[in-house]
Amino acid sequence: MDDYESDEWEGAEDWIFYKDRPEWADVKPTAQDDGPHPVVQITYSDKFRDVFDYFRTVLRTNEKSERALKLTTDAAELNPANYTVWHYRRLLLKELGKNLTDELLYVGDMIKEHPKTYQLWHHRRVLVEWLQDAANELQFTEKILQIDAKNYHAWQHRQWSISTFELWDNELDYVNRLLEEDVRNNSAWNQRYFVVNVTTKFTDEVLDQEVKYTLACIRKAIHNESAWNYLTGILFEKDLSKQSDVIDFATQLYESGERSSYLLAFIIDSLENQLELKCAEPETVLKKALYLCDSLAKEHDTIRSEYWKYIARCLADKYGSSPSSSYENAHQEQ
Repeated sequence: MDDYESDEWEGAEDWIFYKDRPEWADVKPTAQDDGPHPVVQITYSDKFRDVFDYFRTVLRTNEKSERALKLTTDAAELNPANYTVWHYRRLLLKELGKNLTDELLYVGDMIKEHPKTYQLWHHRRVLVEWLQDAANELQFTEKILQIDAKNYHAWQHRQWSISTFELWDNELDYVNRLLEEDVRNNSAWNQRYFVVNVTTKFTDEVLDQEVKYTLACIRKAIHNESAWNYLTGILFEKDLSKQSDVIDFATQLYESGERSSYLLAFIIDSLENQLELKCAEPETVLKKALYLCDSLAKEHDTIRSEYWKYIARCLADKYGSSPSSSYENAHQEQ
């Protein structure tokens, strides 16, 4: 049974089936055709079957009327994820010249009930495009994100609204506030990259500021993967091993006894960069990288043991003079 149809509507006791409504007497409902031998047939409720049987007829006859619009409201209440219902509703809104601001309020209420239903967010996006007005979208998505800070659809709609209508002002402040509330909010880190990359770009000055900000966040939660990923991402096109402040930071953490898997992975990346740049003591650097891979595989990130073994083999094959012996004996060198 469809998840949506099992929900009871408010005022359900007053429900009148479409087949019993005089104003629909001229319409012959169209039953769903599952073929002669349906497999795993869905047991629809009588209400669901009634509404969608009439909707199929309206769709087939291309009826554009107020009653058809009301029918799409009932159909959407039963199944808000039905794209065809929303598409036809938009055709009706245009044809009937309905107030789109009212429709925006309606779909906003629907999203609050079903915040992870893509079809609702798409409908809202089309309405905003038609209105050419996104004045309420940041406030609206913020309310949804207060319920679920990682709602993908809300973030997607927010990014679209910002980039389409140039709503960049104060967005970084919003991200800062989110990260102050939860430094592990990966969606906020992603939004931070999105905003900086489009607005100021990662100039040397901005990069320096972002590195300092990120290191401060890492200090608050060493095992926070999101911050480490952001740090790696913004330094991706730089020679990591030449970022002295970052290398010093990671070294100090390591020497203090910290063994976060994200810290060790970051150090491995910096060591690999040294090897790429043909450092002065490649054998020593390689042995340390292989030792850290072995440490991750056996102790600090065992769930990805095979991955770290693979990384070790790749490093040994690419930079070792005798790959197999370098890989097998690396952990004994430390």
